[in-house]
Amino acid sequence: MSRDIQIAGLQKVSLIDYPGKICATVFLAGCNLRCPFCHNASLVLPERERAAISEDELFEFLTRRLGLLDGVCVTGGEPLSSPGALRLLGKIRGMGYAVKLDTNGTFPERLSAAIGGGLVDYIAMDIKNSLRKYPETTGTADFDIGNIIESADAVMSSGVDYEFRTTVVKELHTLDDISQIGVWLSGAEKYCLQAFCDSGDLIQSGFHGVTAGEMEMFAETARRHFKHVCIRGID
Repeated sequence: MSRDIQIAGLQKVSLIDYPGKICATVFLAGCNLRCPFCHNASLVLPERERAAISEDELFEFLTRRLGLLDGVCVTGGEPLSSPGALRLLGKIRGMGYAVKLDTNGTFPERLSAAIGGGLVDYIAMDIKNSLRKYPETTGTADFDIGNIIESADAVMSSGVDYEFRTTVVKELHTLDDISQIGVWLSGAEKYCLQAFCDSGDLIQSGFHGVTAGEMEMFAETARRHFKHVCIRGID
């Protein structure tokens, strides 16, 4: 197993992780944030038990699925926290797959390298909250908000398909937060509001989702600033 990356999960087929494509989803272990509502705690916390898949196993699978899958979504944890992430993205992209990267935006240099190197075809960047509430929402007291601003700017100017997305948590997000996000990222192409749900693998308990009506109110606020707004996870 490569020392610069840990593959901790593989979903062999997904119809929802890469908009408009049938994809496989690769989960990389490790993250520099500790968002208390994170639903993949086993990927984030090193003390949690997690699966391990070798790169050889991954690429043997992807070789067998050439022509059957359209793309690969690389997610986490935070994929770019792994030193070998760019190498992995390049190897997948070199097979002919479209590549979607999920990122929290805290590694702007690696993100810009992925964009500049033509390693990604779609970027989904998590917007955790309004800028002033990032430390609380990420569980990181000394948070460097400059990295988030730099990454968001890089995504918007990249020429690559992208979306910004926020997981809405009743205890953490208000309409004013969504409005502030909109002012910050005004004119961005796509913004998705995702409903929080308790996966059973959280970093911290005690969080709840919002109602369908409340989510629509968040969406209406967002529509004042973004070209396209979508809602995910609400029936």
